[in-house]
Amino acid sequence: MLSIAVCDDEPLECCRLSTMIRELLEERELSYSLRRFQSGRELLDAAEKFDLIFLDILMDGIDGMETARGLLERESESLLVFVSSSRDYVFEAYDVEAFQYLLKPVEAEKLKQVLLRALLKLKKHPQEFLVIHKDREKRKLFLDDILYFEIRGRVIEAHGTEAVFSYYGQIGLLENSLKGKGFFRCHKGYLVNLRHVDGYNRQEAFLDNGERLVIAKRRWEEFGKELLAFMRQEGGLL
Repeated sequence: MLSIAVCDDEPLECCRLSTMIRELLEERELSYSLRRFQSGRELLDAAEKFDLIFLDILMDGIDGMETARGLLERESESLLVFVSSSRDYVFEAYDVEAFQYLLKPVEAEKLKQVLLRALLKLKKHPQEFLVIHKDREKRKLFLDDILYFEIRGRVIEAHGTEAVFSYYGQIGLLENSLKGKGFFRCHKGYLVNLRHVDGYNRQEAFLDNGERLVIAKRRWEEFGKELLAFMRQEGGLL
């Protein structure tokens, strides 16, 4: 579950930004918790830790910069998004390792982009890999770096971001081993990594390197559902 804090000493601004965040996350069916604070001291005194903090800079008492420094002293791993009506503190924001700087009034589209980037950064998953065997050698291929697998008879070609690696194997066994890891059999000849799919139509999947893969007619509907579910899981706000 994503844990979010919104800190602004102006109640209306705090409520407005919180509502915008809630609407974006609930629309995409993402699990979250959100707390509002009206002072830096109140945020610093909070017992819980937050994944993402939207922090106003110009506040009475402890301002946003001082609050951010207090969070850093605690070795907080929260992503900080500063919110301000002034551009004057942009460079200071770098000093406290701010993730993003938003200007008031916050635009919905800009907030959406920031949330997407934050969710992707917060997403923690191990670097899973596949060990392939060929010519008495073993090679480790990281799953994130594989665009798709192509089947040519008894040979499987792993199309990576840097090169293509071929080895003998059975696509059925490979498909089963990759269940739940973001791969989908879009065609009898292709097992595609959904992480590298930029878009699709009824005939083809468009990959982020410019390649296109055929989608079988009987797999098109399921492909769309799997891709949507994967995007939501990865934090995509589409």
